[in-house]
Amino acid sequence: MALELAQSGVRSIVFERRPRMHNVPKGQNLTQRTAEHFLHWGIERALRAAVTVPPEVGGGGMTAYGSLLRGLHYDWLKRESVARYYASANARLPQYAMENVLRAEAALRPEIELRLGWRVTGVEQGPEGVTVEAEDGATGTAHRIAGAYAVGCDGAHSLLRDAAGITQTVSDHHKKMALLVFRSEEMERVMDAYPGKAFMNVLTPELDGYWQFFGRVDMGGGETPPSWFFHAPVDPEKDYAPEDFAPLVARAIGRPIALDVIYSGFWNLRFAVADSYRAGRLFIAGDACHSHPPYGGYGVNNGLEDARNLGWKLAARINGWGSEALLDSYSAERQPVFASVARDFIEASIDNDRAFLRSRSPEQDADEFARSWQGRAAFAASEVDRYEPHYSGSPIVLGGAGETSAIGGHSQVARAGHHLVPVTVAMGGLVQERLSGGYALLTPPGADQAADFTRAAEALSVPCAVLEAEVGEMERLAAQAVLVRPDGFVAWAQALGAEAPPAAAILRHCVSVGEE
Repeated sequence: MALELAQSGVRSIVFERRPRMHNVPKGQNLTQRTAEHFLHWGIERALRAAVTVPPEVGGGGMTAYGSLLRGLHYDWLKRESVARYYASANARLPQYAMENVLRAEAALRPEIELRLGWRVTGVEQGPEGVTVEAEDGATGTAHRIAGAYAVGCDGAHSLLRDAAGITQTVSDHHKKMALLVFRSEEMERVMDAYPGKAFMNVLTPELDGYWQFFGRVDMGGGETPPSWFFHAPVDPEKDYAPEDFAPLVARAIGRPIALDVIYSGFWNLRFAVADSYRAGRLFIAGDACHSHPPYGGYGVNNGLEDARNLGWKLAARINGWGSEALLDSYSAERQPVFASVARDFIEASIDNDRAFLRSRSPEQDADEFARSWQGRAAFAASEVDRYEPHYSGSPIVLGGAGETSAIGGHSQVARAGHHLVPVTVAMGGLVQERLSGGYALLTPPGADQAADFTRAAEALSVPCAVLEAEVGEMERLAAQAVLVRPDGFVAWAQALGAEAPPAAAILRHCVSVGEE
């Protein structure tokens, strides 16, 4: 969030209670869209340098029935199938490695003050600003710090969310889940049968749709074996000792392996989505907005998208050209997207797996099981394309079709409310590399709209650059002109041969100018 604000010259203070990152892996899978954020912040190269698993090892996923070694499996979450729609490649690395990249860059930005080891104890807001109460962990001294706004990126048990009085809709599955991190050379031998795979889900009838799943964390080195994480439902009444986890791992693999447990912990399987992401001058982002099982990497990717979405809107307001309605659009856009993620992808996956396991068994009818299993494989292959979060129903999108949702479909055509595909501009490079804190109008060379938008933007004090697309690019987008938001989404697109509203009317709608 601080890096996004800094793109527009907005100063911020980051309070973070951990002076150093812990090494418990989570948030492993970063989508192509998330990598675009790092490109935008100028640190994509640093992100690639931080990966703990070389790209040539592979980052694919699979779902297995019964155990990893049973031989019934299909590929899952093949993000490379949508690579052509994004300006950056996806990445796989533990969240602590990614976050260290963010911390290092934030420490270099003059607009950002990092207060590591500080614990926030309270937040208040008034008509003119907010006050954060925080304690310096090094000295124990309490401080009160004033600001214009406060954003709680403070996790599922968010202090700021509670202080703001923001409620949540909770779906509790009443499952206690174990998280195990272990090192094992033998696990590498198990995975020799599945080259290119980095995460594996295991479905078993007795778990009724809930996953056991593994993921590669790093490759080890020297005498240090590679490390893996493992999640599994466990008995909520049992107290587990470190030696109790090896049988869980053995059951999911299909045979015992030698392993060295380096971390064990537990979490409760539940879904919670905040009913709003804003209360006056207080906002929430990331896990403070949405908590869920770590299925599919949806959490970290949506959290970073929250920051990108809210960051440019806060900066617009602080810099004098954004409205209160523009700030309201943060919740209007992001809240229904994650409600859809929880409902249409994660919970739907659990429900579908449960229905399959209850109705199909290779022991009862091997042929019917095989046919159904292949059907599941085909559906899983389509999931990456179905997952296309968009803001078609947003109040600051002109010409959007349908409701804001995580369900969509990828296309080269520029569509209002959808992510813009990579477009080469005449001056060189991609549009995604040219976005700053303002809008961009993408046109063919010498287009008439350029002068009209420039005049309208100056009159409304809205930053709007004009970018001429390389020859042929607008035809691929099926558009005469495209207004691109600072976060890379299409605010408005003029279809080929269509008439356009006045430039001032388009900008007023998309920035909510005059709505107060």
